[in-house]
Amino acid sequence: MPMQGPSDRASLLRLLEVARQLAAPSDLTDLLEQIINAGREVLGADRASVFLFDPETKELFIKIGTNLDELRFSIDKGIAGECACTRKIINVPDCYDDPRFNPEVDHRTGYHTCCLIAVPLIGLEDQLVGVLQLLNPTKGCFDEADEQIAAGIAAQAAVAVQRARLMDERMVKLKLERDLQLARQIQLDVLPKHLPQVRNYDLAAFSQPAEQTGGDIYDLIPIAASERNGEPVAGLLILLADATGHGIGPALSVTQVRAMIRLGVRLDAGLDDLLAHVNNQLNADLAGNRFVTAFVGRLDALRHTLTYHAAGQGPLLHLHAGTGDCEWRSASTLPMGVLADPPLDRPEPIVFDAGDVHALLTDGIYEYQNAEGEQFGKERVGEVIKQNADRSAQQILDALIGELRRFAGAAPQLDDLTAVIVKRSG
Repeated sequence: MPMQGPSDRASLLRLLEVARQLAAPSDLTDLLEQIINAGREVLGADRASVFLFDPETKELFIKIGTNLDELRFSIDKGIAGECACTRKIINVPDCYDDPRFNPEVDHRTGYHTCCLIAVPLIGLEDQLVGVLQLLNPTKGCFDEADEQIAAGIAAQAAVAVQRARLMDERMVKLKLERDLQLARQIQLDVLPKHLPQVRNYDLAAFSQPAEQTGGDIYDLIPIAASERNGEPVAGLLILLADATGHGIGPALSVTQVRAMIRLGVRLDAGLDDLLAHVNNQLNADLAGNRFVTAFVGRLDALRHTLTYHAAGQGPLLHLHAGTGDCEWRSASTLPMGVLADPPLDRPEPIVFDAGDVHALLTDGIYEYQNAEGEQFGKERVGEVIKQNADRSAQQILDALIGELRRFAGAAPQLDDLTAVIVKRSG
């Protein structure tokens, strides 16, 4: 129906003004309020609401409305629901005479809805964005001209809502990325900046998370006073820990473990007490389905022994240089956090002869799968260590990671990768 007369021209000018306002950048809440105010002003409605569509739940929910609380309902209910399903304007001249009308909101607020018009918000690519609903115009009821005006407002509003949602999602994503980068930097900062110099031993370490933050961590902590004057130390505490999963939560867990281990070393705690106290604290802190596997060992560089507990951490690989044989050891006790005061029967110490290599690897390395779903496995790890046993610890580690990359090819990294190589000098 063509518009004529001063009032029609005024409405057209107002529509153009509405289009200009909705084209301006705005957050979603402010935008919805603009849409509501524009609809009420142009159509002389007493009240208005915008119901947004949730495509995952197939529900409409009200984000903001005039004197209305938030509510959510399926699109197979009510007049707004039918408008969303049919994508057609619904003009109801007498709401209480229409069986689709739900008077619950009126009863709750004391408001009386005489008539309403519901207009679908259809955005770009024919996507349903929501429903604009206007109530009780000052002239008594909505007519065909009002439907045309409402459709014009709805077309502009739908695209504006899509844009605002995309901007909101973008801002949330940017904030999350900034938070993850900060968390990653904090996690990197607690890793050793330089590996300690240990008398008669060569060390190498590597860690790469599957995401920006990871559930793996390692630490190499000198425990001899000689470190203070720059001489090689004769004692070293070795930590390798792997929390279930990867991401922010596990990263916090293993960082907590590292902090407690460091404090225990400062307090000169014995190996058994150290593991017991950290375990019991994790058992109190972590949810029932969360735990941390860890290797905590003390290397005596004078006696060439490595005493340890392997709390759910395994397999452990020790290459005997004299025979070229790989000795595999399993975990010695339960993962940390599973049970308070678990049994701590300390396994036989690992003895280093000249040239021996000990490899501590998290399961992300053993279980790395190639495109065919085949795992890297123990055998390949052992073979790489054997073939490079006469090289430095760093060269052994580089060869292992290089072979892992070659094996994996283009297959994605699904778990965190962490390794510590300890080699006694020849």
